[in-house]
Amino acid sequence: MPRPSLLYMIKQLELVVRARLDDILRPAGITALQYTALTVLDRHDGLSPAQLARDSFVRPQSIADLIANLERRRLVRRTRNPGNRRELVVSLTDDGRDLLAHYAAPVEHLEAEIVAALGTRKVAEFRDDLDACRIALTNSAM
Repeated sequence: MPRPSLLYMIKQLELVVRARLDDILRPAGITALQYTALTVLDRHDGLSPAQLARDSFVRPQSIADLIANLERRRLVRRTRNPGNRRELVVSLTDDGRDLLAHYAAPVEHLEAEIVAALGTRKVAEFRDDLDACRIALTNSAM
């Protein structure tokens, strides 16, 4: 029997990871996509909604609702960009940082489960390979 395509296998992994992440985050009342946006802001605070959409893998049309939901929960705030008063930027609040800290261990455990069968050397190679695939696709789209 032929093996499934690589794209199919990647999508299967994504769906399993998202379902497990949704289970972990359900008590917080946020989704995996919202969590991803919070982690992006944790690394790069003060992003425009467009940049947050790109970095969070969310369509630009969907980011406004995602930000509004997180803002209602007081996990993010929108303020004027001091360098361009016409532009709004999105920043993580203390509540958002607290939520990320609270879920850091369970999320790290999930990540460890994903690569448990690989071993330390293969995990490093896997990370490098995933990054190389991302770069190849990003460069080919330009």
